[in-house]
Amino acid sequence: MKKERAIVVGVYRNKAEKALAEETLRELEELARSAGAEVVGWVLQKRHRFDPAYLVGKGKIQEIANMAEELDANLVIFDETLSPAQHRNIDQIVPCKVLDRTQLILDIFSQRAMTKEGKLQVELAQLNYLLPRLVGIGKKLSRLGGGIGTRGPGEKKLEYDRRRIAERIKRIKEEIEEIRKRREQQRKRRKRGNIPTVALVGYTSAGKTTLFNSLTGEKRQISRALFTTLDPILRRITLPSGLPAVLSDTVGFIRKLPVELVTAFRATLEETVEADLLLHVIDFAREDFQEEEEAVERTLQQLDALRKPIIKVYNKIDLLENPEEFLERNFTGNGRVYISAREGLGIEDLLKRIDEALLVNYEIKTVFLPYTQGGAWEKISSDSIILERHPGESGVRVKIAKRKKS
Repeated sequence: MKKERAIVVGVYRNKAEKALAEETLRELEELARSAGAEVVGWVLQKRHRFDPAYLVGKGKIQEIANMAEELDANLVIFDETLSPAQHRNIDQIVPCKVLDRTQLILDIFSQRAMTKEGKLQVELAQLNYLLPRLVGIGKKLSRLGGGIGTRGPGEKKLEYDRRRIAERIKRIKEEIEEIRKRREQQRKRRKRGNIPTVALVGYTSAGKTTLFNSLTGEKRQISRALFTTLDPILRRITLPSGLPAVLSDTVGFIRKLPVELVTAFRATLEETVEADLLLHVIDFAREDFQEEEEAVERTLQQLDALRKPIIKVYNKIDLLENPEEFLERNFTGNGRVYISAREGLGIEDLLKRIDEALLVNYEIKTVFLPYTQGGAWEKISSDSIILERHPGESGVRVKIAKRKKS
C-alpha cells in the first residue's frame, strides 16, 4: 500500500512556548511515521491566541491547502485537538483528509492493539472522541476512502445515530468492566500469596520493554516505533534476597496524551495504580528527557499514582561517552538508578534497589519447622513467602518474608 503524504501543523502563543512546540511537532512527525505516513511538509505558526474557528486562522488554512496541492499531500495533521467546529471549517478549505493529534494516536493504537481487551479499549476511546463529531463525518470518510484515521469503528458504525453509538459505548464499558473485575481478582490472588508487584512506566520508546526483557529473560519485540506495547504483560522475577515479584510492562505515555485514552485504558493502567512499586524508565540520552519525565509524572498524577514508591531509572547510558566512567562518578541513590537495559549496565544495582524498596513492606525472620508438625508448614506457606530453606535431621529451618499489615 502506498504511503500517505502528510503535512504536520503546529501552533504556539509566545516565545516561551516555541521550543516545546517545535519538539512536540517533531514528535507528531514521528507519530505520523509510526502510523505509516511520509511527512512531506512542516508548518509552525505563532499566534497570540488560538483561532476558535480554524485554530491557526483562515489565511493560514488557505496556505496549508495550497501547500497540500503543491506537495501532492493527501493528509494534514494538527498538533492540537481540534474542536468539532474547527474540524468542519478546515474540512471546507483543505482538499484532503484532516486529522488532529488525538485521532493520529488513536489510529496507532488501533493498529497496535492485539488482544480483545486492547481492541475494546481503543474502540471505546475512538467512539468517545467521534461521538460529538458525527455531523457529516460519514460523508467525509466516504469521499476520502481508507487509510490513517479511518481504522477502528469504521464508516458503517459512524453512520449510526447517536443513540446506537451510545449503546455501543455502554456495551464496551460493560465488557471492559468485566475484564477489570477479572484483573482485580488476579491481583487479590497475588496479594493473598504475598507476592509484590512492580510496574514499569515511562515515556513511549524510553526502553521499558528492553528493561522488561533484561529483568525477566523474555524476548519480547523491541521497536523504535511508538506504542509497541499496548496490552499489559506480567512475568515473575526473583530478587537478590530471594523475594519473588511480578513485573508488568504496559503502554508508554506521551505529551498531550488524549484524555479519551487515559479514560479508556484505565482498566489496563490499574496495574500501575495497584502496584507496590513503580519503575519510571527515562531515556537519559535524550536532550529533552526532563520534559518527558514531567509529562509522565503529569499522567501518573491523573491516575493518582504519584503516591506510590517510585524508582527513577535513567536508561540508555550506553549512548553517553564513557558510560562506565559515568556510573563511577554519579551516585545511584535517593530513588534514582542509572542503567543501560540493552547492555546490562547497572542492572544488578537496580535489582538491589527494587529489593530494598519492597522489603520494607515485609517482616523477615527465620523459623524452625519440625517434620512432625505438618500443619505448621502449611500455615507458613499460606501467609508467608519462603526465601530460603535448610533441611536438617529433625526439621527444616526456613527464612520467610511476611507482609506487614498496613
